[in-house]
Amino acid sequence: MSFEQILFYIFATVAVVGALRMITTPNPVHAALYLVLTFFNVALVWILLEAEFLGLLLILVYVGAVMILFLFVVMMLDINTAPMREGFVRNLPVGLFVALLMIVEIALVVGPRFFGLEVVSSPAPRPEGYSNTGAIGEVLYTEYVYAFEIAAVILLAAIVAAIGLTLRRRKGVKYQDIGRQLDVRREDRVRMVRMDAEKQQD
Repeated sequence: MSFEQILFYIFATVAVVGALRMITTPNPVHAALYLVLTFFNVALVWILLEAEFLGLLLILVYVGAVMILFLFVVMMLDINTAPMREGFVRNLPVGLFVALLMIVEIALVVGPRFFGLEVVSSPAPRPEGYSNTGAIGEVLYTEYVYAFEIAAVILLAAIVAAIGLTLRRRKGVKYQDIGRQLDVRREDRVRMVRMDAEKQQD
């Protein structure tokens, strides 16, 4: 077993454990941190597979931006985890059935050759100067350009929804009304008071 295979098994194991802990931990903040750990190890696996652009993109975009947004939203919403834990055991069979159904569908779509059921020869070496970033860009902005734009719109809607959730009204919290602040006139805030001068006593 080579050193790269050892690293692959280490990163893959940590990613699977992090994903399992993400869906089983009761604390939403801890779940988001476990998701960060999973993304980071998946990015390392991609780098081992010579997809450096995808690995760095996963770290910069998802770990560095999207997950930080998730953490801010989770911490600002003050989610009560007690009612969420009540239906975990009751809904566990349905969740396992849906997960199994998704695995079967992925296997049917991708095909058996990508799941190790058929012997696949190693890919041919790429010529000198080959850029996997350029190849991804050519496919992404030609064949999958509409899917890429739809994903961008969905992410924009998610950002707007996250901001809307954090701007809800809470009791006992003071808010600024920018419109009322801009409509204030000088006469509303400043009052001129005329007073007689004091006489100096001897």
